[in-house]
Amino acid sequence: MRSFFLLSSLLIFNLNGHAQDAKYVVCENCWIADSLGNHRAVVQVEADSKVVRAIIPWRRQDQNPNAKNIVVTDAQGKRILNIYRGNIDRERGEIYFEPQSGKGVYYVYYLLYRFKGSRNYPTAVYQSFSETSDGQWRKYVDSAPVPEAKFVEFQSIDDFNSFYPMEVIATEDEVNRFKSLNSTQPYLIFPEDRLYPIKMKRDLPKRWIDNGPHDVFTANVMKGENFSFQLGLYAMNSGLKNVTISFSDLYQTVGSKIASTEFSCLNTGGTNWDGKKIKKVINVDAGEIQPLWCLVNIPQSLKEGVYEGVALISADGVPSKKIKIVFLVTDKTLPDGGVDEPWKQTRLAWLNSTMAMNNEVIQPYVPLKVQAQTISLLGRKIAIGSDGLLSSIQSYFSEEMTSIDQAPKQIVAKPIQFLAEGTDGKQVTFKAGGLKFTETKSGIVRWEVLLTSTNIQVKVQGQLEFDGFVSYSLAVTAINDVSLNDLRMEIPMTKGSSKYMMGLGQPGGYRPASLKWKWDVANKNQDGAWIGDINRGLQFSLRDEKYSRPLNTNFYLQKPLLLPSSWGNEGKGGIDISEKDNTTLINAYSGPREMKKDEVLYYNFTMLLTPFHTLRTDFQWKTRFYHKYSPIDTVISRGSSVVNIHHANDINPFINYPFLRTKEMKAYIEEAHFKGLKVKIYNTIRELSNRAYETYPMRSLGTEIYSPGNGGGSSWLQEHIGENYIAAWYVPELKDAAIINSGMSRWHNYYVEGMNWLVKNIGIDGIYLDDVAFDRTTMKRIRRVLASDRGPGIIDLHSANQYNKRDGFNNSANLYLEHFPYIDRLWFGEYFDYNKNPDFWMVEVSGIPFGLMGEMLEKGGNKWRGMLYGMTNRMPYDGNDPSHIWKVWDSFGMEKSEMIGYWVEKCPVKTSDPNVLATVYKKKEGALIALASWATEDVKVKLSIDWKSLGLAPKDTFEIPAVSGFQSGQTIKADEEFVVPKGQGLMILVK
Repeated sequence: MRSFFLLSSLLIFNLNGHAQDAKYVVCENCWIADSLGNHRAVVQVEADSKVVRAIIPWRRQDQNPNAKNIVVTDAQGKRILNIYRGNIDRERGEIYFEPQSGKGVYYVYYLLYRFKGSRNYPTAVYQSFSETSDGQWRKYVDSAPVPEAKFVEFQSIDDFNSFYPMEVIATEDEVNRFKSLNSTQPYLIFPEDRLYPIKMKRDLPKRWIDNGPHDVFTANVMKGENFSFQLGLYAMNSGLKNVTISFSDLYQTVGSKIASTEFSCLNTGGTNWDGKKIKKVINVDAGEIQPLWCLVNIPQSLKEGVYEGVALISADGVPSKKIKIVFLVTDKTLPDGGVDEPWKQTRLAWLNSTMAMNNEVIQPYVPLKVQAQTISLLGRKIAIGSDGLLSSIQSYFSEEMTSIDQAPKQIVAKPIQFLAEGTDGKQVTFKAGGLKFTETKSGIVRWEVLLTSTNIQVKVQGQLEFDGFVSYSLAVTAINDVSLNDLRMEIPMTKGSSKYMMGLGQPGGYRPASLKWKWDVANKNQDGAWIGDINRGLQFSLRDEKYSRPLNTNFYLQKPLLLPSSWGNEGKGGIDISEKDNTTLINAYSGPREMKKDEVLYYNFTMLLTPFHTLRTDFQWKTRFYHKYSPIDTVISRGSSVVNIHHANDINPFINYPFLRTKEMKAYIEEAHFKGLKVKIYNTIRELSNRAYETYPMRSLGTEIYSPGNGGGSSWLQEHIGENYIAAWYVPELKDAAIINSGMSRWHNYYVEGMNWLVKNIGIDGIYLDDVAFDRTTMKRIRRVLASDRGPGIIDLHSANQYNKRDGFNNSANLYLEHFPYIDRLWFGEYFDYNKNPDFWMVEVSGIPFGLMGEMLEKGGNKWRGMLYGMTNRMPYDGNDPSHIWKVWDSFGMEKSEMIGYWVEKCPVKTSDPNVLATVYKKKEGALIALASWATEDVKVKLSIDWKSLGLAPKDTFEIPAVSGFQSGQTIKADEEFVVPKGQGLMILVK
């Protein structure tokens, strides 16, 4: 058992007008929290009596404590059944009980809960009061006098659950007296140290009543430190509007200064995830508290001494207040800003970081080249028409997806068009004002053109990035009041580039001949689709200027897409796909509408031109992931070369916050590097552990970083966060209770900085992404900071199948396609059906049409079909040990082999049964043939081999090597039939 200390002294503070001291201590795991709650009061019984009375001065911030259960036990844990509740409110509790064990210590548990729901998504339900006392005993309660049981102290199950000191509320009388003493003030300011984050929004802490408001903040700071402090605003009897804060220079008497430009306020503005400056409006309702987190970069060049200045706080219609700031600058210098001590909030500056925010080309991509109105990029080329839209898209990727050809393949049959149709049914004629390139850099090219007609004009702004991402803003402005039958975009794709499709409610696979789709954002995370072939295609997404990234992975319905006012047009819009004259026409229409003069609608859209790069087959063969925290020697013995460290283990315990076991993590990684392995860690954005040091500063930003929601979840979240959040993943063994992030926010800046710190200080070699809740801008930044002298970094992406109700019926590959240019491997994933046809495998599982390769997960996958795509399952998942297949790879020598998939028209090996497919891994000295069957029964097949194309002399026999759990060894004749079991396949060696 241990107490809280400050400046080496035990803090004890007075309650109830200094009538009684209340001590808060920790009794580490002294009881079972999931049955008795996280808190208890200790009372001492000093009289022999049938009944005693205890007054518990608990000063609780939870509402309706009288509705919650109370349990009393003796020192040995025996429950006392005869208890009676007197007056119960948030300030104190009056409890009568029978001290059955006589004199001594008794415990009063007052926040009891039981978990309901699933193991990893539970909700703590607080028990209602349960009457257990005997009626005969209750007569003693009314007898007089009743001895008092002495209140001793409060205990929490650990220090993380303690309410002390910032969640101990002031009583109503204390608040009223306090407000009376300050009745002339519209608001009060409470300077607060960074080690005591302000946590409550509506209750004044007892600490503030004791200390009072101040007009001075004093602190010791170090040179180079990322220092922070709080100014707590309390709006008295009326609200505050448009709160602002400014800072003066801080001067030393000898003339040295800390410039005002070194100061900022996290709550009033900063730099957003996309590098743009933001300014936030702060309003504070009457009776509420708003922390202002003030950041200051202490220059390393300062002289020691005392520096003084002011912070000026202003709001509409009320007098401004000055807070004097006094910094004692010590002689110690922190070269890293102190970020290795994050509990001091030294990393809050990361929230405004612009690290890696540039358009420099990332390998394997090449600089963009502009010639006239044509732009070349890796494996692709586009031409821009006079209207600013793409008139041509070409792909140079080979059918094998392992090289880039000289001959182009057309993706669009004709130029993409944006069309306006009048109420007379005639197409509006636009006059193009001249195409202008506004930026031409190696990583990005931007252009614009103005299209004008009698009643409307369209300002077209487009851009292409080096990886094949195209973004358009089409601002449609009404010159006069105008009625239109339609505003639409037509994308006419060639038949050869539109074989497959996923999105708009279609599982990945062959594209249907026709499709009619309508918007349904409340239920469906659908705003576009990918259509293409193995080596050419495009994804399009329809948006407007108010687009906000929705939540994903179980939470789409809580923050869905916003219906674009342009394309959606109150439900009138939609997408039709049809075939005509060897063209697949995508018609994205918005339907009839009227526009008032000067009204502006944004018909924005994005495109991704696929594939992004060729397949990295050698990386696939030699890079073998081990997805579990295990001893390094165990990983080596299982044949793996890269360790993925998930969360919820000794060195990475808390989800998406890998900063709490860094010494242990570094030691593990150093051993791995010494023994030739690489180490990646689980770290992403979607939810964030409640263990994050920055939880309360970020909560002070409202819903910028944490998504609004109905609360609930674990007991810690309900007792300390309280309201307006979405509870996410929970690990019972660690009490790790995550909260859902809101989407795109400044947390992404912190994430980039954090990854950079982990690469440079801990030595990680990459990250494992468990779904992704950030956009391609953040992904590019992460790709850049992962690079080190150990290599470019490795990123693999895992996703469970998102095609379900809670995820808005989106396809995982379609949802995350914007990230694929920077991913090294896919792992798709739980709930993927590996019994589906090869077209589903190709589009939704393999990654091949995008230049990626993957691994299987659900029930270990199908090892035979996986070989067609160069895939195995991941060690050590689901009992299917892939090392037996890896040994075949090694003995054959898969590195430097040429992969020729079954999808290649001139694949040198074909079978006599269309339901049995063949992929060839070709080398000069031999070939490995992978067969897999989708036949409904065992079938006999015969191979047809183009020996010349295979580069080998004809053979009379083939070897089927024995592979544990895969196939029995045998030799077969080249010209004879052999059996392929249903749902399985074979690996055949040709030497």
